[in-house]
Amino acid sequence: MKAFTYERASTVEAAAKAAASVQGARFIAGGTNLLDLMKLQIETPTHLIDVNHLGLDRIEKTANGGLRIGALVRNTDLAADKSVRQDYAVLSRALLAGASGQLRNKATTGGNLLQRTRCPYFYDTRMPCNKRKAGSGCGAMQGMSRSLAILGVSDACIAQHPSDMAVAMRLLDAQVDTMGADGAARAIPIADFHLLPGDTPHRESALKPGEIITSVTLPKPVGGAHVYRKVRDRASYAFALVSVAAVFGKDGSARFAFGGIGAKPWRTQEADAAAKSGAKAVAEAALAGARTTHHNEFKKTLVERTLASLYRQQEARA
Repeated sequence: MKAFTYERASTVEAAAKAAASVQGARFIAGGTNLLDLMKLQIETPTHLIDVNHLGLDRIEKTANGGLRIGALVRNTDLAADKSVRQDYAVLSRALLAGASGQLRNKATTGGNLLQRTRCPYFYDTRMPCNKRKAGSGCGAMQGMSRSLAILGVSDACIAQHPSDMAVAMRLLDAQVDTMGADGAARAIPIADFHLLPGDTPHRESALKPGEIITSVTLPKPVGGAHVYRKVRDRASYAFALVSVAAVFGKDGSARFAFGGIGAKPWRTQEADAAAKSGAKAVAEAALAGARTTHHNEFKKTLVERTLASLYRQQEARA
């Protein structure tokens, strides 16, 4: 780990200004991803800004019947919140499917949205990686790509987005609230928050330099049966090969979001529109434009089978 300076921010405004004014500054809260990356010298911040004391740790109802989740709300507390379990159950289930209890106790809502890919070539500093070092190449293209993305990829990067929480947030049409170094607030639809790799895979979010996440706002609850199914190599503490967040309506309609297969949390209107036609139709719609390798082609079949299991589950409940 390389040397760095440290400060504890007292206000959101001060944190944003400090981040914008110091080259190489990074925010730190739970540190569950950042500290690991610093130990491997994948991340080498020159200055850490501790944001744990900014009071962004509350969950509150909004005036229009939604829910505002502070950026520093811990994953454990969010999953256990009564309003989340009752009205946004898919979010609670997605959170509980991620990491371990110890990590969920530390990980924050804002940090979870910003966690970086678990692509093995990103973590191996001996290998080229355009996310880690722009323009160095992508070792995964000709390497082992079993766990990597098949949607939203480019010639520069095929890394998958790792978050379970973000998949549920995408399903629920969340909004990411931020504050910039100039004190200006922004509300970014989560559909626009995570960026596709294109030619600049090192740019992963729509955040501007110094901009800090203050909260995530959920719209009014979506009625229906909330489910989150995560398929992984082992029963716990593993990232998704394929995950599906879904809400099934009583009239046969549904909405879907997918993890493990996209360069960012994946959702399409076409998949939602195919809901009444069954799992195969939804899979075909969701996977339109998929770009696979020899190692991860199986994910297309796995998506359809995961959806089929969710449909059987709903039929059994009917």
